[in-house]
Amino acid sequence: MTRARMPHPLTARRALAGALVLAAVALAIRPSPTDTSVPVLVAARPLAPGVALAAPDVKVVRAPPDLRPPAALSDPGQAVARVPAGAIGEGEAITQVRLVGADNLAATVGPDGAAVPVRLSDDGVADLLYPGVLVDVITSERVVLARDAAVLTVRPSDAGALVLLALPRSEAAEVAAAALRDPVAVTLR
Repeated sequence: MTRARMPHPLTARRALAGALVLAAVALAIRPSPTDTSVPVLVAARPLAPGVALAAPDVKVVRAPPDLRPPAALSDPGQAVARVPAGAIGEGEAITQVRLVGADNLAATVGPDGAAVPVRLSDDGVADLLYPGVLVDVITSERVVLARDAAVLTVRPSDAGALVLLALPRSEAAEVAAAALRDPVAVTLR
């Protein structure tokens, strides 16, 4: 009986190395798959509502098109100097509707509306407010200046919280004038 002859280990290693080199060359010259991802602007860190965004606050990432939210921004220039209407978490996509700015403020208040900044007589009430909540605006003499004003944003400051309200033009001037004289109060609807 004759035994089958085994290939020399060095020959087997050379054959395997040659096969791996050929596979590497084939992969290198193969056309790469087309990148179908799209740019999406996300928060680079947690963003507070009412604070204007700067370039370091946002970054562009690539994502599959089906994961891109509707109205998502893709360029940092679209967000810089605009104000988040609510808190935005780190890595969260930034969309057009999440930001308050000149280009969407008019759409928020409507053609017959105005955005009116007011200071509240009680800063603690500002902590209860968020974009979209409806409030009535009241003077210290218990006079109702406006009903169903929509909160656009709340911005804390050393002089007391500044609340931006969407009001019909017919009520906006009276509320603005009253807020210049004295802080006003709001009741939540």
